Amino acid sequence: MSTATEALAYNVEKTRKDFPILKREINGYPLVYFDNAATSQTPQQVIDVIVDYYSNYNANIHRGVHALSQEATDKYEQARKKIQEHFNAKKTHEIIFTSGTTHGINLVANGFASLLHKGDEIIVSALEHHSNIVPWQILAEKTGAVLKVIPMNQEGELIYPAFEELLSEKTKLVFVNHVSNALGTVNPIKKIIDKAHQYDAAVLVDGAQAAPHIKADVQALDVDFYVVSAHKMCGPTGVGMLYGKEEWLTKLPPYQGGGEMIATVTFEKTTYADLPHKFEAGTPNICGGIAFGAALDYINTIGIEKIAAYEEELLHYATKKLLEIDGMEIYGVSKEKTAVISFNINGMHPYDIGTILDKLGIAVRTGHHCAQPIMDFYKIPGTVRASFSFYNTKEEIDVFIKAVVKAKTMLT
Repeated sequence: MSTATEALAYNVEKTRKDFPILKREINGYPLVYFDNAATSQTPQQVIDVIVDYYSNYNANIHRGVHALSQEATDKYEQARKKIQEHFNAKKTHEIIFTSGTTHGINLVANGFASLLHKGDEIIVSALEHHSNIVPWQILAEKTGAVLKVIPMNQEGELIYPAFEELLSEKTKLVFVNHVSNALGTVNPIKKIIDKAHQYDAAVLVDGAQAAPHIKADVQALDVDFYVVSAHKMCGPTGVGMLYGKEEWLTKLPPYQGGGEMIATVTFEKTTYADLPHKFEAGTPNICGGIAFGAALDYINTIGIEKIAAYEEELLHYATKKLLEIDGMEIYGVSKEKTAVISFNINGMHPYDIGTILDKLGIAVRTGHHCAQPIMDFYKIPGTVRASFSFYNTKEEIDVFIKAVVKAKTMLT
């Protein structure tokens, strides 16, 4: 089915009925929620799963012989299986539950602290969220490794030839996001992974912004680590996933010590549990994990291809309308991008525009979006970011455009 046909086959009004929050009013106006890159909204189907857990089988998992514990354990491990199948991991134990993308990145960074040596090189891209920059800076300081940066161009794309030049026999790790949270740029991660592997470097991909729009196949990508957050894909906050190849997860030491991640404990010596429990110390976010699985069920029922096609239609529609406004500057005009538009209007601070939009019931994000190096590259303090999801409509975009024009008039 073509992209255009996918979009036509999608019924957004039917989908909107699944999201209770979309019935809200803000300051007397119907809510227009365009902050989906920060967090997506949650459908009733996922909310019902959360309520059902706490109403009917709330219990700790893996340790109990009683019925509630066994039921919660089964549901939790079923969710892990759903995640494995969605991302096409080879084995279920290659899926580690985390508190989110940031947790997953820090887990890997902590593990490599014992594997890197002074003079080793690690590479990060200029398009990263702070959570995929700061842990590696800390790692470099701890180990004496050298951190190098893949530069970007004015279109908001990575300069691939420069990446090739950065690679060497000293390169041990490469970190890149699948999609830029600030600009929506889709990076050529397969190309980057394949090239890095020629130098025996491991690759971690931050998939937080890609997961709502792109169904990543971790085996086809041959990626070593892939991290996501449930709250970007209609799930709850405080839960996420780290995929790691079995050989890497076996090699890395545990991130935290405590219950669940042990096999035996004596005061003389502790032995660690097998994967995935080696990296899942303590009582996890059981309800969150189960709801993450339910969110994937919801998305897959609609179909990620339909979602992507419809969101691309929204992106093109909104981009065209915004560019009709005098003084409009859009940052990130990559040929491959998701439904994110970062913009400024000449002479106006993004915070002021965002504040006026909020008064009109429209939720957007303003600031540097935890991607300050990108803003420094463009020599701007930040942007207004409108990010769309499959429950948004062209009618909402029309309301948004009128509000932007109004904000511009008020600030002129």
